[in-house]
Amino acid sequence: MSALVALEGVTVAREGVDVLREVNFALAAGERLAIVGPNGAGKTTLLRALVGLERPSAGQVRLFGTACRSEREFRPLRPRIGYLFQDSDDQLFCPSVIEDVAFGPLNLGCTQAEAFRRAEEVLATLGIGALAERISHRLSGGEKRLVCLAGLLAMQPDVLLLDEPTNGVDTENGKRLRAALRAFPGAMLLVSHDDGFIAELATRALAIEGGRLFPAALHAHPHSHTHSHPHIHPVTAS
Repeated sequence: MSALVALEGVTVAREGVDVLREVNFALAAGERLAIVGPNGAGKTTLLRALVGLERPSAGQVRLFGTACRSEREFRPLRPRIGYLFQDSDDQLFCPSVIEDVAFGPLNLGCTQAEAFRRAEEVLATLGIGALAERISHRLSGGEKRLVCLAGLLAMQPDVLLLDEPTNGVDTENGKRLRAALRAFPGAMLLVSHDDGFIAELATRALAIEGGRLFPAALHAHPHSHTHSHPHIHPVTAS
């Protein structure tokens, strides 16, 4: 199966230090890949490299079959990728929730009526339609997370990149978040320290260490279902 997004021998250096070293991976349609590792290991840098916010010093980023090196090459393909930032406040900048969610579709060329229809529909699907007229920056952490996700889903992307999506999310909004992601038909790249979240959603995992990616085994805890905890460890050749 052909890859939707891929890194091919990508190295990203910052202040003379390789944050990513010759990283290779590919995400296929419908796949849900978890990237796991400690803080500072390069997980967010990997996501940023995929959308052109970090430029490799070596290697190649490939999006939907196209090699992307310059902003001109990344720009038309970014709308097909929904990137959920680690900090929701970096992603919310319109006065109201409905305007934030409609912003992406408007940028895609939708009419105002269509953009706001999409926004209302996604908010309702997420169970947060009542937030539509609220001021985005006065929401709780969990509400902000869902509004950010709604903005991405309204753009109908092929791929979601999720950077610590459950951070600051309460139980009730966490249920809504998980339900929306389970229903998402596209591919996902998950970066999370939430073992239960990974166990529920990921189909495979890679571990990042020393700037490199390694295959990782992902096994749900045998005594739990909705709150299973995966055991993630590098897979080494015997």
